Amino acid sequence: MRYGVPASLAALALGLAATLVPLHAAVAGTPRTAAAPAQFAHPGVLNSRAQLDFVRTQVQAGRQPWKAAYDQMLASKYGSLSRTPKPREVVECGSYSNPNIGCTDEREDAIAAYSHALAWYVTRDAKYARKSIELMDAWSAKIKDHTNSNAPLQSGWAGSTWPRAAEIVKHTYTGGWPNQGRFATMLRDVYLPEVINGRPNSNGNWELIMMDAAVGIAVHLDDRATYDKAMGIYLGRVPAYFYLATDGAQPAYPPRSSIDTRGELIDYWHGQSTFVDGLAQETCRDFGHTGMGIAAAMHVAETSRIQGRDLYPQFKDRFRHALGFHATYELGAAVPSWLCGGSLTKGIGPATEVGYNALHTRLGVAMENTRRLTEGRRPAGTENHFEAWETLTHADNPH
Repeated sequence: MRYGVPASLAALALGLAATLVPLHAAVAGTPRTAAAPAQFAHPGVLNSRAQLDFVRTQVQAGRQPWKAAYDQMLASKYGSLSRTPKPREVVECGSYSNPNIGCTDEREDAIAAYSHALAWYVTRDAKYARKSIELMDAWSAKIKDHTNSNAPLQSGWAGSTWPRAAEIVKHTYTGGWPNQGRFATMLRDVYLPEVINGRPNSNGNWELIMMDAAVGIAVHLDDRATYDKAMGIYLGRVPAYFYLATDGAQPAYPPRSSIDTRGELIDYWHGQSTFVDGLAQETCRDFGHTGMGIAAAMHVAETSRIQGRDLYPQFKDRFRHALGFHATYELGAAVPSWLCGGSLTKGIGPATEVGYNALHTRLGVAMENTRRLTEGRRPAGTENHFEAWETLTHADNPH
């Protein structure tokens, strides 16, 4: 990976965690705190009980786009009741998952567990809950470590998905899950150490995905200290990833990183030196990685809202511009010469549904290009990493 973390920064990341939010509170649109609630809401990772009840009602009534999204999920390989889990003791993932020793299997089994958890909630058919438990139990019985250069990112992808499944099953299925404690231990001992300190010098999608995982794990474990630490990193990273003109002449430097000159910052933004509302740190890299950053940022904001601290009003402008900017070019607008040398690598993936719902459905923000992109691609499926079935869970969901 181009932007690695020198060993000397590991201790620095730990040491500055407590002071992160005050140091960066001056950045426009940055909430000063998002402390853990006195008591966590469950299920409460990406999906609340009220949101899930809304989804169930829509699917049961055969309404669109939810019914089509549900059918898409069940018809996919992730919704198959004959799926056989493929756990490994050690998952080894190099850069761009090369080598790929268990990487795809782990991510896809986690998505499958989440898919079956959603199917359980919609149908109340215990066979789906049992399948989700089978997948979670298989991995919690075996996995001990992630290795190679992509270990933190791989842990973020899978570690953000597992708690979504676990939250639904643990808190809504009454048929029993004897190994639930072992699964929780897996999250705490195998995934959390890989993600909780972030990656200050890496491309920003890494840290946002890792905080997506850390926040979800913290909720599932009822771990307030971990939640606060992860939210602190997230609150510093978001304004360093999505630019607003109110930030000043250039974006914020990534918190806790060694990047501290304009030249280094432009290199970090993949050569982009003209900054406009909605531009993201990885826009000029490609829209695929940027889409992952967008999705992860929205996932954390959604979980925070469920847990009682709504970040969307404070981040509203930053998020709406980021979604609209990338939707405009994803829809085919001509690329000006000042933007990424006049060439963009598109392919944002199913990254817009959660943010569009939060800003448009709940806050009433007009987002025409984001609407066209989001509605035109429904039902949104999965990109096989950590974004899955978000038309089903978040399309026009008022809760």
